[in-house]
Amino acid sequence: MTFSTRNLQFLYLPPPPLKTPPPPKAPQHYALFIFSFLLQSMIPPPARYPPPFTSLNSPSRSRRLLSLVTTPISFLVRSNPLGRNRHLSFYPMDPSPLQSPPITFTSPDSLSSFLSPRLRGNSLSTWGRTPGTKTLHNLFLEISQGETSLLVSDETLIRTVNVASIYIRNSQGLILIESKQLLSDGSIRERSRPLSEKMKPLESIEEAVARAVREELGESVVVEILEGSSNIRVEERESLSYPGLRAQYVLHTVEAKVVQGLPEEGEFETEETGEDHLDGTGEEFEGRAVTVKRHYWKWVDERDLRR
Repeated sequence: MTFSTRNLQFLYLPPPPLKTPPPPKAPQHYALFIFSFLLQSMIPPPARYPPPFTSLNSPSRSRRLLSLVTTPISFLVRSNPLGRNRHLSFYPMDPSPLQSPPITFTSPDSLSSFLSPRLRGNSLSTWGRTPGTKTLHNLFLEISQGETSLLVSDETLIRTVNVASIYIRNSQGLILIESKQLLSDGSIRERSRPLSEKMKPLESIEEAVARAVREELGESVVVEILEGSSNIRVEERESLSYPGLRAQYVLHTVEAKVVQGLPEEGEFETEETGEDHLDGTGEEFEGRAVTVKRHYWKWVDERDLRR
């Protein structure tokens, strides 16, 4: 028997589509997200009155450190091929809004031109002339070295300073205060406050305490910061060093005890070593800036101390 294929029709059927297995779940994706979220929750909210060198110049050291940890984590989560949830977004740490840069000046003359129309009366002319005050060159150096920032708030000019304030106790529980200072112009400035030092940019409170003790009390003095005694508060008042200029002091206070090197009774005096020479651009202003030469100390009862 013979078959003919002339009238036969062939129907092509494509092979059935292959079933693609679902992508494996990525439990590490969620673990990284949770870890990043927990690290972000550890950062305290910004202070009401942020220090000038953390809010204006750079983020705080703790925030920068956490950013270094969580930013790579955020990148890994976003680039993880197993993490396909497009509705999730991960960003680097420290999402604080950009702050205006601090006001800077090229010379004391430019600073004087800026201050003159903003200070009441002839306040500027009294700087360095009234006993106990500092000069325009002092303020220029503070701004240049990052110890002070000038801000304009509601048309009011404010000098902001971070200050380390150290309450040192002796074995009897008395607190050491600086009663007065001898300045380079021969004047005496009344103080009646504990050991205090303007903080430098990115300087921790521990570093500021060590520097204050070394420069104002002496190289041989050793104190120990008491655990849990640190505190931050803000005071706003007219600056004693620069009359007519409003000042905002961010006070980083700690308590410490004497370990060695300090007389624990009576009154005594020490020589300032941190202002013997002015760093960097300050050398050309030496003699124009008022510096501290000697410190006068005494021990007082806490009840007699006005905090």
